[in-house]
Amino acid sequence: MLDSKSMFLNPEKNKALRWIFRRTFYAQFCAGENKQEVQSTVEKLKTMGYTGAVLEYALEVLETDKASAADTASEIATWKKGMLETVEVATEGDFIGLKWSGIGRQALENLKNNSAPPTPEMLAAIHEVCDLAFQKGLYFLPGAEEEYVNYGLDAWTLDLMRRYNKEKAFMYNTYQVVLLSTPDKLASHLVTAHKEGFIPGVKMVRGAYRSYEPASALTKTKEETDKVYDGVIDALLKRKWNSTLKAPAGYEGRPVPEHAVMLATHNDVSIQKALSIRREQGLNGQPLVECSYAQLQGMADEISCELVQASKAVAAGQKNVDRPRAYKAATWGTLEQCMNFLMRRAYENQDAMGRTRETQRAMGSELMRRWKAGVGLS
Repeated sequence: MLDSKSMFLNPEKNKALRWIFRRTFYAQFCAGENKQEVQSTVEKLKTMGYTGAVLEYALEVLETDKASAADTASEIATWKKGMLETVEVATEGDFIGLKWSGIGRQALENLKNNSAPPTPEMLAAIHEVCDLAFQKGLYFLPGAEEEYVNYGLDAWTLDLMRRYNKEKAFMYNTYQVVLLSTPDKLASHLVTAHKEGFIPGVKMVRGAYRSYEPASALTKTKEETDKVYDGVIDALLKRKWNSTLKAPAGYEGRPVPEHAVMLATHNDVSIQKALSIRREQGLNGQPLVECSYAQLQGMADEISCELVQASKAVAAGQKNVDRPRAYKAATWGTLEQCMNFLMRRAYENQDAMGRTRETQRAMGSELMRRWKAGVGLS
C-alpha cells in the first residue's frame, strides 16, 4: 500500500480510503498535517497538564535506488523545511523527535557504510535546525533505527552533543535495552562525555526493532528485557553503577557521570519504580538527575494520565517531592508521510494487546472518579 500506484489502494488518491485512515489510525497517533493542526494538538496537551510534546516530522526514506546529486539536494531541503517548521511550532521545553535517515537516501547510505559522517550540505542543514531549536529552549531527540545503522547514528549524535551539550543536555541519544550491547555502550558514552566535557542526554527505550535483529544480539525474554531496563534506570537515576550498568575501567567507585534521562516507556512497573526513586530522593533532599517521561500519542494513556495527575498533585503543594515531567510523542506530516509510522504503530500494538484489560480498568476507575466528583461524592 505504501508504494501502490493504484488509485484504489493509495490513500492520497482514493478519497474514501483517505477518509478512513485520516479518522482512524492517523487521528489516533498523529498531531496533524500542517502547523495549525499541530499547534492545536500541542495546546490541548498542555491544557490537559502535560509538560509538553515530543514533536516528530514523519519523513522516512522510502526509495531504495541510488540518489543523484539533485535528488540528494532536494531530499536535504525537504527534511530541513519540515524540521524548521517543527521547531517553529514547538514551544520552550518541548522535544523535537527525528530520524537521521529522514535526511534522505544519501544520509542512509552514509549511516550504513562505515558510519560515514554527514556531508557538508547535510551538516549545514542539521546545524541550522539545531541552532534554532537551541535558541528556543527546545531539546533534540533522535530515534534509534535498525542496529546496522545505529553505529552511524551514535557517531553523528555524539558529535552534535560535543557541539551543543556543553552546559545542558540539548541533544539526546536513544538506547534500546533489547540489544545486549546497550548497557556497555551506554556506559562507554557516559564516560566519553565526562572526559570530553559535555552532558549527554539519554533516552531509554526497550526497542521497537526486535524482529529485524539477529536473535543472538537480543535479550531472550520480556522478563530479561524488563530487568535490564529497570537496572539501567536505577543506575542512571541514583548515579550509581550496578550489576546492569557496570562501571568502565577507571570509574569503579565513582558516580555515574552527569546526564539527563528520558524514560520513553509504556511499562507502568518501570514508571512506578522510577517515581519511587525520585520521591525518596526528593524527601531526603538528594540531588535529582534531570528526568522526563514520554509515551506515544494514542497509546498508554492510563500511564500518561497518572504522570499528569502526579505532577498536578506536586504543584498543588506537596513539598520536597519531584514533579514528573510528562510528555506525549506526536508525529506530524501528511498522511502519505506518516504511513510508515502508522504501520509500525499497528505492528507494535500487537505487543500492547496484553495491556488492554489493565487499560480498561484504569479508564473505568478514572471515569468513576470523575462521576463521583461531579455529583459531590468526592
